Amino acid sequence: MNLRPVGLEACWDLADLHEKAFDRPWAPTEFEALLNSPGVFAVLGSSGEPEAPRGFILCRAIAGEAEILTIAVDPAARRRGWGAALVEMAAGIATETGAFDLFLEVAADNAAAIGLYGATGFSQVGLRKGYYPHPDGAKDAVVMRRALNT
Repeated sequence: MNLRPVGLEACWDLADLHEKAFDRPWAPTEFEALLNSPGVFAVLGSSGEPEAPRGFILCRAIAGEAEILTIAVDPAARRRGWGAALVEMAAGIATETGAFDLFLEVAADNAAAIGLYGATGFSQVGLRKGYYPHPDGAKDAVVMRRALNT
């Protein structure tokens, strides 16, 4: 398992992984725009010979707070520790920036992700009704927080 911070050179890898993990994937240009924004950072995980991308996390850290913007793990690599490893590395980077809290929103019906976040120190602090648009009707988002620098 190789985890490393990445920049604009990884936009295509991030978009490819996002497409494998989500019904509404982000384009490489969206990753480029985000990575050009203040405080945004990404961590890419890869393994194998030759190394292949397995997952990534994209975060923003500004003014003492950090937020997970998105995280994706290749479905073929799930349940092998990639998600937890990416969250932990991102939490470490956010801590180094001076962030005191790490936040995220997750679909209320995404039990696997909520389980991952609970196992990595997050707890629910709110609920956003109808936050995620969906063809079957808007989905609620659980707002979660993890304390950093404590």
